[in-house]
Amino acid sequence: MRFIPHEFALGGVYFPPLFIAWILAIIVSMLTVYLLNKYDLAKYFFYTPIVFIAFNIIYTIFFSLFVIPG
Repeated sequence: MRFIPHEFALGGVYFPPLFIAWILAIIVSMLTVYLLNKYDLAKYFFYTPIVFIAFNIIYTIFFSLFVIPG
């Protein structure tokens, strides 16, 4: 049977798995938007903060489903 964590303990503080997935998604979203800006691909989007939020939602769902099941 597979072990599914219900929470993560860091320094005695318990965090839910979705929070950890969200923190990872913020980091990866910032990297993605940085690369879009660096390679001048952000000009093809109307409003880049909405693109950041969209990437954040997509990465949060991806991490919560496949990387950190909970």
